[in-house]
Amino acid sequence: MNSYCTATYRCYDENADFGKKAAGIAVGLTVGSWTDLPEAKKASMQPYLGQVVDVAESRNELGERYADIRIAYPDVNFSRDIPALLVTVFGKLSMDGRIKLMDLHFSDPFLSAFSGPKFGMEGVRSLLGVHDRPLLMSIFKSVIGHDLPALREQFYKQALGGVDLIKDDEILFENPLTPLEKRVKVCMEAAKQAEETTGQKLLYAVNLTGPTSKLAEQAVKAVSLGANALLFNVLSYGFDTLRELSAHPDITVPIAAHPALAGAYYPSPYHGISASVLLGKLMRLAGADLVLFPSPYGSVVMPKEENMAIRHALLTDQPRDYLHSSGNDGEPHAGRLTLAKSFPVPSAGIHPGLVPLILRDFGQEVVVNAGGGVHGHPMGTEAGGRAFRQAIQAALSGVPLRDYASEHEELHAAIEAWGVRE
Repeated sequence: MNSYCTATYRCYDENADFGKKAAGIAVGLTVGSWTDLPEAKKASMQPYLGQVVDVAESRNELGERYADIRIAYPDVNFSRDIPALLVTVFGKLSMDGRIKLMDLHFSDPFLSAFSGPKFGMEGVRSLLGVHDRPLLMSIFKSVIGHDLPALREQFYKQALGGVDLIKDDEILFENPLTPLEKRVKVCMEAAKQAEETTGQKLLYAVNLTGPTSKLAEQAVKAVSLGANALLFNVLSYGFDTLRELSAHPDITVPIAAHPALAGAYYPSPYHGISASVLLGKLMRLAGADLVLFPSPYGSVVMPKEENMAIRHALLTDQPRDYLHSSGNDGEPHAGRLTLAKSFPVPSAGIHPGLVPLILRDFGQEVVVNAGGGVHGHPMGTEAGGRAFRQAIQAALSGVPLRDYASEHEELHAAIEAWGVRE
């Protein structure tokens, strides 16, 4: 019996016959033509033919006519990799008018080819020894033009502030001032020094860059030098590159996926790929242990419903989120395979006054990520980290930030600078 992966599209058109449109997609992206085939040929081509599962027509709040179209694609048509699946279900179709890929459901046979996150959320927590609160991440700001002593000093101050993870900026590439082999050494030394003061473990996500063919070699080198996490610009290099890095036996550290270029794919309602697929399902499938994405609260805003859809895709325990289609009817059935959870990391413009909102929406299964909110603190970088830890503790305790800040000067200064949104 055939197995299928299923794609859901939202297609806008005032005049189209959406039923015919769906049939055209199912045929055009699989066997190419159908009505012109002789009956004998149809029988042999049937296992390769896409199936229309559902067509639901509606209008949005602007009165625009659209249909959500669901098509099941036989697994036999494509190899077990994300590029092959994306080219099959949306390669040519992405250029065919106002149509957006809204969702993907994977078959068991397709899903079984992927190991998913090597560490996942629980593995990251275990490395840090932190299981009872959200994690706190900070970012190098700025990085261009700094030498190693300046970078080390910035790292050390962040570490003293009580952060759990420090990541390179995504634009920190190989350069003569701070090459990877020297950067890892000085930063991990600073991490060890800070741990002697704070008693807290820390992960340093080193930006993995360079020619695609040499990324695995570069990653293995970083790990051998002591790096205990990696940052990776997934959409620049491709999902399958992430998959290979995550599965590599000698890359034994968590990988944080950065969303650079995602804005070229998800924001339009008429084109591209939905955020929950791009930054949720596919990142988890490819092996990201942590996934960064724009928050609904800060400077690069994503609508809250899209944030929650990403969160659901990264964290759900239910294999039903990876629905597969089996049988010639293309109807979805619950898959049996699950993947480790990926840590959601809502980002961009985060300051301590936003922490209650983040915990309200994400609970404890979240990494609070800040750059300027740490380094821009009026009392300095170390105080910036402490202000976030204080905000997290206040939110977990159910204490309003302003009340908690009355006895914590770092949080008080942060609120004076940026305010509170609760």
